[in-house]
Amino acid sequence: MRRPVMLSSVGIAVAFAVMGCQARAPHDEGPRDAKYALQVPNGLAFAEFEGYEAWETVAVSHNGDKLAVILGNPTLIAAYKSGIPGNGKPFPDGAKFAKIHWNTEVNDSEPGQPVVPTTQHDVDFMVKDAKRFPEGGWGYAEFEFDAASKTFQPGTTADSPPQAHDAKCGLACHTIVKTKDYVYTRYQTR
Repeated sequence: MRRPVMLSSVGIAVAFAVMGCQARAPHDEGPRDAKYALQVPNGLAFAEFEGYEAWETVAVSHNGDKLAVILGNPTLIAAYKSGIPGNGKPFPDGAKFAKIHWNTEVNDSEPGQPVVPTTQHDVDFMVKDAKRFPEGGWGYAEFEFDAASKTFQPGTTADSPPQAHDAKCGLACHTIVKTKDYVYTRYQTR
């Protein structure tokens, strides 16, 4: 019985964190503005996802010791609402995901001691662009967040988990969901 309470508290905590992000304009965080100049090899740039903080929530997840919210741009959300990928059709070019991961801690002062987000860990991006990324149709990027300096940097093989550090870095992991157009996340009911 305790687990469902904790998971619903996790979902609520992530939702509040997302709402906090969505209340701000993309460029009001000082040093974090430099994130828009970052790029991974093969051309996937942070700037391609400008405004992701205000995108609609697709789902939340609890990955090991990280909490995450998966966001989608309007093109992606419209595709999900039309039945993609369950109807066998691929996502259209221009569909974009952002997945924000936070480090966690147990909040001992709340009933059920829920796991809550603390500092941001990283942000992952996916963009559907079959012309730029003919193998699988998606480009990927991961940017690590340094809480002390409030800056991002492209992921590397030294990160945990290791990042291949180019726009194809996610293809190997996503190949197991090829029949779902390389997408793991289901659009959650409201």
